[in-house]
Amino acid sequence: MSDGTSGPVLWRVDERGVARVTLNRPEVYNAYNGELIAALLATYDALATKNPRAVVITGQGKNFQAGADVGWLNSVRQSSPAENLRASRMTAEAVQRLNLLPVPTVALVQGACFGGGTGIVAACDIAIAADNATFSIAEVRVGVAGTIIIPQLNDAIGLRQVRRYALTGERFDAKEAHRIGLVHEVVPLAELAAAGERIVGHLLASGPEAVAQTKICAMRSAWSHLDDAAFSALIESHSARRQSAEAAEGLGAFLEKRPPRWAPAKVKG
Repeated sequence: MSDGTSGPVLWRVDERGVARVTLNRPEVYNAYNGELIAALLATYDALATKNPRAVVITGQGKNFQAGADVGWLNSVRQSSPAENLRASRMTAEAVQRLNLLPVPTVALVQGACFGGGTGIVAACDIAIAADNATFSIAEVRVGVAGTIIIPQLNDAIGLRQVRRYALTGERFDAKEAHRIGLVHEVVPLAELAAAGERIVGHLLASGPEAVAQTKICAMRSAWSHLDDAAFSALIESHSARRQSAEAAEGLGAFLEKRPPRWAPAKVKG
Protein backbone atom coordinates (compact mmCIF):
# COMPACT_ATOMS: atom_id res chain seq x y z
CA MET A 1 0.00 0.00 0.00
CA SER A 2 1.23 3.50 -0.91
CA ASP A 3 0.22 6.67 0.89
CA GLY A 4 0.52 10.38 1.61
CA THR A 5 -0.16 10.48 5.33
CA SER A 6 0.13 14.15 6.27
CA GLY A 7 -0.70 17.63 5.02
CA PRO A 8 -3.86 19.24 3.62
CA VAL A 9 -4.51 16.29 1.29
CA LEU A 10 -4.14 12.68 2.40
CA TRP A 11 -4.01 9.79 -0.02
CA ARG A 12 -3.42 6.07 -0.11
CA VAL A 13 -3.82 3.24 -2.61
CA ASP A 14 -5.06 -0.08 -1.27
CA GLU A 15 -4.19 -3.58 -2.45
CA ARG A 16 -7.08 -3.50 -4.96
CA GLY A 17 -5.73 -0.36 -6.61
CA VAL A 18 -8.40 1.89 -5.11
CA ALA A 19 -7.05 5.36 -4.28
CA ARG A 20 -8.54 7.26 -1.35
CA VAL A 21 -8.00 11.01 -1.46
CA THR A 22 -9.05 13.00 1.62
CA LEU A 23 -9.23 16.77 1.86
CA ASN A 24 -7.70 17.46 5.26
CA ARG A 25 -8.44 20.93 6.63
CA PRO A 26 -11.42 20.01 8.83
CA GLU A 27 -10.96 23.01 11.12
CA VAL A 28 -12.07 25.26 8.21
CA TYR A 29 -14.55 22.86 6.57
CA ASN A 30 -11.76 21.72 4.21
CA ALA A 31 -11.78 25.13 2.50
CA TYR A 32 -9.08 25.34 -0.13
CA ASN A 33 -6.07 27.64 -0.09
CA GLY A 34 -2.83 27.65 -2.05
CA GLU A 35 -1.36 24.87 0.05
CA LEU A 36 -4.33 22.54 -0.43
CA ILE A 37 -4.45 23.21 -4.18
CA ALA A 38 -0.73 22.47 -4.54
CA ALA A 39 -1.18 19.29 -2.51
CA LEU A 40 -4.05 18.16 -4.76
CA LEU A 41 -1.93 18.67 -7.87
CA ALA A 42 0.95 16.76 -6.26
CA THR A 43 -1.47 13.97 -5.34
CA TYR A 44 -2.59 13.63 -8.95
CA ASP A 45 1.07 13.39 -9.98
CA ALA A 46 1.72 10.69 -7.39
CA LEU A 47 -1.38 8.71 -8.35
CA ALA A 48 -0.36 8.77 -12.01
CA THR A 49 2.61 6.58 -11.08
CA LYS A 50 0.38 4.06 -9.24
CA ASN A 51 -2.11 3.24 -12.02
CA PRO A 52 -5.15 3.12 -9.71
CA ARG A 53 -8.36 1.37 -10.73
CA ALA A 54 -10.55 4.02 -9.11
CA VAL A 55 -10.25 7.20 -7.04
CA VAL A 56 -12.54 8.00 -4.10
CA ILE A 57 -12.56 11.59 -2.79
CA THR A 58 -13.77 12.48 0.70
CA GLY A 59 -13.56 15.35 3.17
CA GLN A 60 -12.10 14.94 6.64
CA GLY A 61 -14.46 15.65 9.52
CA LYS A 62 -18.07 16.77 9.36
CA ASN A 63 -17.91 18.55 5.99
CA PHE A 64 -16.86 17.73 2.45
CA GLN A 65 -15.49 21.03 1.12
CA ALA A 66 -16.70 24.57 1.73
CA GLY A 67 -15.11 26.34 -1.24
CA ALA A 68 -12.29 28.84 -0.95
CA ASP A 69 -10.70 30.00 2.27
CA VAL A 70 -11.94 33.60 2.10
CA GLY A 71 -8.94 34.99 3.98
CA TRP A 72 -6.63 33.37 1.42
CA LEU A 73 -8.86 34.57 -1.43
CA ASN A 74 -8.67 38.13 -0.16
CA SER A 75 -4.88 37.87 0.16
CA VAL A 76 -4.59 36.63 -3.42
CA ARG A 77 -6.87 39.46 -4.56
CA GLN A 78 -4.35 41.95 -3.20
CA SER A 79 -1.33 40.22 -4.76
CA SER A 80 0.28 41.06 -8.10
CA PRO A 81 -1.70 40.32 -11.29
CA ALA A 82 0.79 37.57 -12.13
CA GLU A 83 0.37 35.87 -8.73
CA ASN A 84 -3.40 36.26 -8.92
CA LEU A 85 -3.42 34.63 -12.36
CA ARG A 86 -1.19 31.82 -11.10
CA ALA A 87 -3.64 31.10 -8.26
CA SER A 88 -6.54 30.92 -10.72
CA ARG A 89 -4.60 28.60 -13.02
CA MET A 90 -3.70 26.22 -10.18
CA THR A 91 -7.31 26.19 -8.97
CA ALA A 92 -8.65 25.52 -12.45
CA GLU A 93 -6.12 22.74 -13.02
CA ALA A 94 -7.01 21.10 -9.70
CA VAL A 95 -10.60 20.66 -10.87
CA GLN A 96 -9.95 19.99 -14.56
CA ARG A 97 -7.25 17.38 -13.96
CA LEU A 98 -9.67 15.56 -11.66
CA ASN A 99 -12.33 15.86 -14.35
CA LEU A 100 -10.08 14.27 -16.96
CA LEU A 101 -8.44 11.52 -14.89
CA PRO A 102 -8.46 8.37 -17.06
CA VAL A 103 -9.90 6.29 -14.21
CA PRO A 104 -13.35 6.42 -12.58
CA THR A 105 -13.72 8.91 -9.72
CA VAL A 106 -16.22 8.85 -6.86
CA ALA A 107 -17.10 11.74 -4.51
CA LEU A 108 -18.60 10.95 -1.09
CA VAL A 109 -20.19 14.15 0.22
CA GLN A 110 -21.28 15.04 3.74
CA GLY A 111 -22.09 18.35 5.40
CA ALA A 112 -21.10 21.56 3.63
CA CYS A 113 -20.28 21.47 -0.08
CA PHE A 114 -19.99 25.03 -1.33
CA GLY A 115 -18.35 26.86 -4.24
CA GLY A 116 -15.33 24.89 -5.41
CA GLY A 117 -16.65 21.86 -3.55
CA THR A 118 -19.52 21.67 -6.03
CA GLY A 119 -16.92 21.86 -8.80
CA ILE A 120 -15.09 18.87 -7.34
CA VAL A 121 -18.35 16.91 -7.15
CA ALA A 122 -19.26 17.85 -10.73
CA ALA A 123 -15.79 16.80 -11.91
CA CYS A 124 -16.21 13.29 -10.48
CA ASP A 125 -17.84 10.52 -12.47
CA ILE A 126 -20.05 9.39 -9.60
CA ALA A 127 -21.25 11.36 -6.58
CA ILE A 128 -23.07 10.10 -3.51
CA ALA A 129 -24.33 12.48 -0.84
CA ALA A 130 -25.19 11.91 2.77
CA ASP A 131 -28.64 13.11 3.73
CA ASN A 132 -27.08 15.95 5.77
CA ALA A 133 -25.23 17.46 2.80
CA THR A 134 -25.88 21.11 1.87
CA PHE A 135 -24.79 22.65 -1.42
CA SER A 136 -24.26 26.12 -2.86
CA ILE A 137 -22.52 27.51 -5.94
CA ALA A 138 -21.73 30.48 -3.75
CA GLU A 139 -19.05 32.58 -5.46
CA VAL A 140 -21.36 35.39 -6.59
CA ARG A 141 -22.31 36.14 -2.98
CA VAL A 142 -18.85 37.67 -2.43
CA GLY A 143 -18.58 39.30 -5.83
CA VAL A 144 -16.38 36.71 -7.53
CA ALA A 145 -17.35 34.32 -10.32
CA GLY A 146 -16.88 30.56 -10.37
CA THR A 147 -16.17 30.56 -14.10
CA ILE A 148 -13.53 27.85 -13.85
CA ILE A 149 -16.08 25.30 -12.57
CA ILE A 150 -19.03 26.30 -14.76
CA PRO A 151 -18.10 23.86 -17.59
CA GLN A 152 -18.05 20.92 -15.16
CA LEU A 153 -21.30 22.07 -13.57
CA ASN A 154 -22.91 22.39 -17.00
CA ASP A 155 -21.96 18.76 -17.61
CA ALA A 156 -23.34 17.63 -14.26
CA ILE A 157 -26.59 19.54 -13.85
CA GLY A 158 -27.22 21.19 -17.22
CA LEU A 159 -27.25 24.80 -18.28
CA ARG A 160 -30.76 25.50 -16.99
CA GLN A 161 -29.91 24.54 -13.41
CA VAL A 162 -26.57 26.40 -13.54
CA ARG A 163 -28.49 29.50 -14.63
CA ARG A 164 -30.43 29.31 -11.39
CA TYR A 165 -28.01 28.10 -8.76
CA ALA A 166 -24.81 29.80 -9.96
CA LEU A 167 -26.64 33.14 -10.25
CA THR A 168 -28.52 33.07 -6.93
CA GLY A 169 -25.86 31.42 -4.79
CA GLU A 170 -28.70 29.93 -2.77
CA ARG A 171 -28.26 26.82 -0.67
CA PHE A 172 -30.00 23.56 -1.49
CA ASP A 173 -30.19 20.20 0.23
CA ALA A 174 -29.15 16.72 -0.83
CA LYS A 175 -32.63 15.90 -2.14
CA GLU A 176 -32.48 18.86 -4.53
CA ALA A 177 -28.88 18.01 -5.49
CA HIS A 178 -30.16 14.57 -6.48
CA ARG A 179 -33.12 15.99 -8.40
CA ILE A 180 -30.94 18.25 -10.54
CA GLY A 181 -28.27 15.61 -11.11
CA LEU A 182 -25.37 16.96 -9.07
CA VAL A 183 -25.33 13.70 -7.08
CA HIS A 184 -26.47 10.27 -8.18
CA GLU A 185 -27.71 9.00 -4.86
CA VAL A 186 -28.55 10.15 -1.33
CA VAL A 187 -27.99 7.86 1.64
CA PRO A 188 -28.07 8.21 5.43
CA LEU A 189 -24.81 9.66 6.76
CA ALA A 190 -23.99 6.41 8.57
CA GLU A 191 -24.20 4.52 5.26
CA LEU A 192 -22.06 6.87 3.14
CA ALA A 193 -18.85 4.85 3.30
CA ALA A 194 -20.69 1.60 2.58
CA ALA A 195 -22.40 3.19 -0.43
CA GLY A 196 -19.00 4.21 -1.73
CA GLU A 197 -17.71 0.67 -1.34
CA ARG A 198 -20.71 -0.66 -3.25
CA ILE A 199 -19.92 1.65 -6.18
CA VAL A 200 -16.23 0.75 -6.05
CA GLY A 201 -17.22 -2.92 -6.24
CA HIS A 202 -19.12 -2.26 -9.47
CA LEU A 203 -16.17 -0.32 -10.91
CA LEU A 204 -13.68 -3.06 -10.10
CA ALA A 205 -15.93 -5.59 -11.84
CA SER A 206 -15.51 -3.67 -15.09
CA GLY A 207 -12.53 -3.90 -17.46
CA PRO A 208 -10.16 -1.02 -16.63
CA GLU A 209 -9.20 -0.33 -20.25
CA ALA A 210 -12.84 -0.41 -21.34
CA VAL A 211 -13.75 1.98 -18.52
CA ALA A 212 -11.00 4.42 -19.51
CA GLN A 213 -12.02 4.32 -23.18
CA THR A 214 -15.69 4.82 -22.31
CA LYS A 215 -14.89 7.83 -20.12
CA ILE A 216 -12.66 9.42 -22.78
CA CYS A 217 -15.38 8.93 -25.40
CA ALA A 218 -18.02 10.52 -23.15
CA MET A 219 -15.79 13.48 -22.32
CA ARG A 220 -15.25 14.36 -25.98
CA SER A 221 -18.80 15.76 -26.14
CA ALA A 222 -18.68 17.48 -22.74
CA TRP A 223 -18.92 21.20 -21.97
CA SER A 224 -15.69 20.80 -20.00
CA HIS A 225 -13.70 19.27 -22.88
CA LEU A 226 -11.96 22.59 -23.54
CA ASP A 227 -9.08 23.41 -25.83
CA ASP A 228 -6.10 25.30 -24.43
CA ALA A 229 -7.34 28.69 -25.60
CA ALA A 230 -10.79 28.30 -24.05
CA PHE A 231 -9.30 26.99 -20.80
CA SER A 232 -6.87 29.92 -20.60
CA ALA A 233 -9.69 32.40 -21.27
CA LEU A 234 -11.66 30.99 -18.33
CA ILE A 235 -8.65 31.32 -16.06
CA GLU A 236 -8.03 34.91 -17.13
CA SER A 237 -11.65 35.92 -16.56
CA HIS A 238 -11.62 34.22 -13.16
CA SER A 239 -8.50 36.03 -12.00
CA ALA A 240 -9.65 39.41 -13.35
CA ARG A 241 -12.96 39.20 -11.49
CA ARG A 242 -11.16 38.48 -8.21
CA GLN A 243 -9.26 41.78 -8.50
CA SER A 244 -12.38 43.80 -9.32
CA ALA A 245 -13.86 46.50 -7.06
CA GLU A 246 -16.96 44.35 -6.56
CA ALA A 247 -14.88 41.43 -5.28
CA ALA A 248 -13.01 43.76 -2.93
CA GLU A 249 -16.35 44.84 -1.45
CA GLY A 250 -17.76 41.32 -1.29
CA LEU A 251 -14.74 39.73 0.34
CA GLY A 252 -14.35 42.68 2.70
CA ALA A 253 -17.99 42.43 3.74
CA PHE A 254 -17.63 38.71 4.40
CA LEU A 255 -14.53 39.16 6.54
CA GLU A 256 -16.11 42.08 8.41
CA LYS A 257 -19.36 40.11 8.91
CA ARG A 258 -21.56 42.74 7.31
CA PRO A 259 -23.81 42.78 4.22
CA PRO A 260 -22.14 43.96 1.00
CA ARG A 261 -23.28 47.31 -0.40
CA TRP A 262 -25.33 45.66 -3.14
CA ALA A 263 -27.48 43.66 -0.72
CA PRO A 264 -30.90 45.21 0.00
CA ALA A 265 -31.45 46.55 3.51
CA LYS A 266 -33.53 44.27 5.72
CA VAL A 267 -37.06 45.52 6.27
CA LYS A 268 -37.97 45.82 9.93
CA GLY A 269 -41.27 44.68 11.34
